[in-house]
Amino acid sequence: MTEKIATSLSNYLQSDASIYSGRRSGEQQYLHEKIHCLDLRKDIVLETPKEIKKYALAGYLCDEGVRRNLGRVGAANGSQVVRKVFGSMANHLRENTHLLDIGSIQCTNQNLEQAQDEMATLIFQLHKHNIFPIIIGGGHDLSFAHFRGIKEYYPNKKIGIINFDAHFDLRNLETVGNSGTPFNQIAKRFNTIDYLCLGINRTANIPQLFKTATELEVQYIEDYEFTMNNYEAIKRMLDGFVNSVDYVYVTIDMDGFSAAYAPGVSAPSAIGFSVDIVLRVLKDICVSKKLVSADIVEFNPLFDIDNRTAKLVSQLAYFIISQSEKA
Repeated sequence: MTEKIATSLSNYLQSDASIYSGRRSGEQQYLHEKIHCLDLRKDIVLETPKEIKKYALAGYLCDEGVRRNLGRVGAANGSQVVRKVFGSMANHLRENTHLLDIGSIQCTNQNLEQAQDEMATLIFQLHKHNIFPIIIGGGHDLSFAHFRGIKEYYPNKKIGIINFDAHFDLRNLETVGNSGTPFNQIAKRFNTIDYLCLGINRTANIPQLFKTATELEVQYIEDYEFTMNNYEAIKRMLDGFVNSVDYVYVTIDMDGFSAAYAPGVSAPSAIGFSVDIVLRVLKDICVSKKLVSADIVEFNPLFDIDNRTAKLVSQLAYFIISQSEKA
């Protein structure tokens, strides 16, 4: 099956191949030599056989959800910075692993809902073509769109959400959605939610959010417990959750990391979690063979220091690809 999968997306922007530059080995020893940029309005996308693994980077150029949530805007530009850093990294992926940059969905005229609708359509199309999406945000409002796209493709499957985050993002939808409401929106739209949140900062979530989490039977681990020292207990909770669902969608909010690792975010964490426990849990999720989609959100390059957060986002994206290609 062949298809131009972005012909109906008015907010679609094609990928910029000029971002991927640097040293050249001639042997794809750098990621910028392996990645293939597509314009989904022009390029034909082939349906991928199950034995070939394709991963697609895409950007979510949207600050509107963060603005509505009274946060510091700037995350809309995060994916372009990440792409440049990502391309400069060494390539250790398998030769038959296909790596694509398929462009971005942008938010125009503060119309968050239209951007979300188009991102949901794009996610659906990627799954339809057996392509694993890795979306770089943008605000966490991306998750409402991302989950919808997965669920529309797998309507009869139980999709578990694993969120690495300091915040529940379960705020009530008072008027319109924002970066603090996506998981409440998912629960209301689908009348249920299977949700595990790792790294909750109690001081950053009001009591009402804990009450909402309890009502929705959300599982969570607080930041002071989300450490390598507590790995065995984390693994038990993780295994129970993963075994209870058909597929897993992972979303990583960069503000959950300690600001020492990730200063470039809208709401930096004074405590936060560390990189080692996130990598260990991500590996466990990939080994389960249930991971089907991922995104990384809330990277704000305006507040980054020496590309520290951009490098972490890039390495997280690479880690997800490298671990899931082995599964």
